[in-house]
Amino acid sequence: MSVSSQTTPRHEADPERRATGPSFASRAVGENARTSTTLSVIVPVYNEQYLVETSLGRLRVLGESALLDQVKIIVVDDGSSDGTPEAIERFRTSLESERKEPKFSWLWVRHKKNSGKGAAIRTGLSHADTELVVIHDADLEYHPRDLIKMVEVFLSEDADAVFGSRFMPGGYKRALFFRHALGNKLLTFLCDLVCDLNLTDMETCYKMVRTDLLKSIPLESSTFDVEPELAIKLAKRGSRIFEVSISYSGRTYKEGKKINWKDGVRALWAIFHYATSGRIYTGDEHGSAILDRLNRAPRFTGWMADVVRPYIGHRVLEIGAGTGNMSLHLMPRSIYWATDINPQYLDYLSKLRPTRPYMRVGYTNAMDGATFPQGQSFDTVVCLNVVEHVEDDTGALRNVWNALEDAGTAVILVPCGPWLHGSLDEVLGHHRRYTEDDLAAMARQAGFQVEKILKFNRAGVPAWWLNARVLRRRKFGLGQIRMLNALTPFFRLLDPCLPLPPLSLIAILRKPGKGEFPSANPGPNAAVP
Repeated sequence: MSVSSQTTPRHEADPERRATGPSFASRAVGENARTSTTLSVIVPVYNEQYLVETSLGRLRVLGESALLDQVKIIVVDDGSSDGTPEAIERFRTSLESERKEPKFSWLWVRHKKNSGKGAAIRTGLSHADTELVVIHDADLEYHPRDLIKMVEVFLSEDADAVFGSRFMPGGYKRALFFRHALGNKLLTFLCDLVCDLNLTDMETCYKMVRTDLLKSIPLESSTFDVEPELAIKLAKRGSRIFEVSISYSGRTYKEGKKINWKDGVRALWAIFHYATSGRIYTGDEHGSAILDRLNRAPRFTGWMADVVRPYIGHRVLEIGAGTGNMSLHLMPRSIYWATDINPQYLDYLSKLRPTRPYMRVGYTNAMDGATFPQGQSFDTVVCLNVVEHVEDDTGALRNVWNALEDAGTAVILVPCGPWLHGSLDEVLGHHRRYTEDDLAAMARQAGFQVEKILKFNRAGVPAWWLNARVLRRRKFGLGQIRMLNALTPFFRLLDPCLPLPPLSLIAILRKPGKGEFPSANPGPNAAVP
């Protein structure tokens, strides 16, 4: 693969949108007051020698929009065997001889052999560094002016993805191929059934997505089946997907149309395949993939929420909220701050805010007190499966202590049993597992009084030991997660009676009130009823 570029300034995405640093800590996200953004356009090209120059030239209309501060065009020649490389070179030469367009940068990439549309998209995505990214085919069936309508939705609705629909009223379309239209509607219907969405055009080429979100999704397809894969995985990620009407001037096979019935069969197979696939996160330092698997057991989450809910006050800070599975169980409250360090989670959490006026979202790093919400008064801090991830767990608890008002409560859940530490802990980034004495000593050193230490989930110990210590697995299978979810009601009944150590410990800690001093001894231990 060869790569060359022309005027390609590096653009850093909006730091507040990415939510990756302390500057994000003291504000609530979700209020989108932006009036412009940046866009990368990926153009997969294969054997389009007669149309590619005109198609690329049409993209210049994007420079006329005040909504776009920067436009990066990434042209990927997917191993064309006709005169397409020469046509692209002619267009490139014409750009060099003309006046530079300040908004535009161009990148030229060539695959040595044809690998398919999905492969070309993956290549182009690796070079995208703007806030939004969209795919534009090298033929003339779609017109880039419709991309402006899609950008408007991102700025007004805080969307994660916007699809350009050829079947919504409002645009024009060329009347062609009744059977193709039926096939498209069937595939869209099946995709909607899988995703529980009401899309009108899943197969559209014009899918505009936030770049950081799209880069966090593992795209596996190499051909046109990338379309259902992308729609299904966006839906599984809980993305806010919108549609806008676009115009469509389809072409006949004599005019060069390439998609055929075989691609329809591949798309049908892809829908069934990705409907059952759990691979919706790329590997990252946050362990997002395995955490997503664990989040697919809502009954288990509900069990944990029922255990901690009696200790939750009215003004709550949750550290490590993830995608809000626990938060939704603990809300509503007078004020509820859901925080995390993962920018993908923060973006997801921000989508929960419009119907929850008491909710705030922000970046909080347990190891950095400066990232905690400032000027806030919390009677409860919830910190579930967090302190085992940091090197200085006592320091993290001191920051929790500082965030609480006098006589406030900290609810801290940690993994139990150093002897259980194994491959799953390594994937999740656990530095340690705890004993009751370890947890109580750490809490007292941070200045807390230990009210209770609850023992939670004895039933999960055999499964964790088998997967992490014996089989050395790096993830839970979907079948195991479904089984966990199905059996949780029985685990809740049996858990207090099982002669096993717990998989987790939940410490109920109290910050001393004014004039009080931390107790020298931990409070009474209590098992989860």
